[in-house]
Amino acid sequence: MEKKVNEIAKHEHELEVTLTYDEIKPEIDDAYKKERKKISIDGFRKGKAPIHVIKKFYGDAIEYQAAESISNKKFWDIADKEGLKPISTPKLIDIDFVRGEKLSFKVQYEVKPQLDLKDYKGLEIEKPILKVRDEDVEIELNKALKAHVTYEDAEKIEDKDFKFVANLQRVNDDGEPFEGSRTENLTVDLSEPTVNLDLMEKSIGKKIGDKFDFSFIDEHKHGEDTHKEEYKYIIEVVKIEKAFYPEFTEEFVQKISNKKAKTIDEFRGQIKENYEKYYANQSTQLFESTLLNEVVKNNDFTAPEGYVATMLDRLIEVEKQNAQRYKQQAPDEETLRKNLAQRAEWTAKWQIILENLARIENLEVEDSELEKLAEEEASKTGISVKKLVKYYKDTNRKESLLEDKVIKFLTDNTKIKEVDAEKARKDSEKKSAKDTSKKSSKKSTKKDEKKD
Repeated sequence: MEKKVNEIAKHEHELEVTLTYDEIKPEIDDAYKKERKKISIDGFRKGKAPIHVIKKFYGDAIEYQAAESISNKKFWDIADKEGLKPISTPKLIDIDFVRGEKLSFKVQYEVKPQLDLKDYKGLEIEKPILKVRDEDVEIELNKALKAHVTYEDAEKIEDKDFKFVANLQRVNDDGEPFEGSRTENLTVDLSEPTVNLDLMEKSIGKKIGDKFDFSFIDEHKHGEDTHKEEYKYIIEVVKIEKAFYPEFTEEFVQKISNKKAKTIDEFRGQIKENYEKYYANQSTQLFESTLLNEVVKNNDFTAPEGYVATMLDRLIEVEKQNAQRYKQQAPDEETLRKNLAQRAEWTAKWQIILENLARIENLEVEDSELEKLAEEEASKTGISVKKLVKYYKDTNRKESLLEDKVIKFLTDNTKIKEVDAEKARKDSEKKSAKDTSKKSSKKSTKKDEKKD
């Protein structure tokens, strides 16, 4: 066998191979045996004709057809042995088969290019710090209590611990109803934090049969412009119920807290702790996302086209599996491809940068680390260390562990600037409002100039 790897580009290589006929004869013989079962020749039962007769009539066709599959198989054999690591589907671009003499072929394939990385250490990245608010805890507490609330019929709405059934009619500025915009038997739970404030205030004191109006402003964006629309309704109270919350006995608190708390204050502390863990995780994810985006931006390059296509196929498959898991309707293939195209390109770039970072900074995952992880998991799952290590290797667990190492390295070499997420959000909203106001002012000025 003669073989040579040609570098066409940094991310594209070509394997050129020449094999003697004797080297591929076992595969050729297998091809004859496989095709023999399908062939009928006069004077012989189907599948029973002698090989030498089949060679006489069909030899050229069978061997030329086999040559392509042999080329593909030999490519992967060489790739595994030589560690070529193609990152997308290889392409057989040339094949030269001479029956009884030789098989030559060329396969082009993409590889992760070696990059000279820059500006990935010493970065300053903001990390949003999310703080638990008292109202967050109370909302979560009310959610836990809601499953145990009982209701009794009432004649009058006295406070937010009531819910009522109503008929709802949208009307215009003159109080005339919009056709087809009536909703009957709508339940309004005043204890929900999302209840319209105008509706909440005007419903207090109302009785069964009472009617009252309320409105709300829908504000949304049309491009860069903010669009506001007022919706007006007349609502008729049909039924009223008062909520009765359970007493916070030790038994009840243990029940709703899965026996982790005995008093309502302990339960509030448990909720707050859960929120803190969740927010800390969210904060870390946001920080890491910003950091990785910055590293990719600082080392931007054109990702191999086939590799991007492979990433896109994987993302689409994940979306479909998630939709199936949660019993949701996934968007059609074309929509998924359009929506996920940018993420696929970014993911391809990051995976290539990740591997280059690991190479440059000598970061790798040793087998001993897999064994240590397997020992920890074995004590929890009861699966043997040997089986877990094999599973890790079969499912490329090393790759995910390497990514963790690279992200930790980047984080350790980044200056982290902690910022109050709530304050940052409010500042951003203020800036956006000012920008919108300036744009509106400019538009008004231009209109006035045209009038003049």
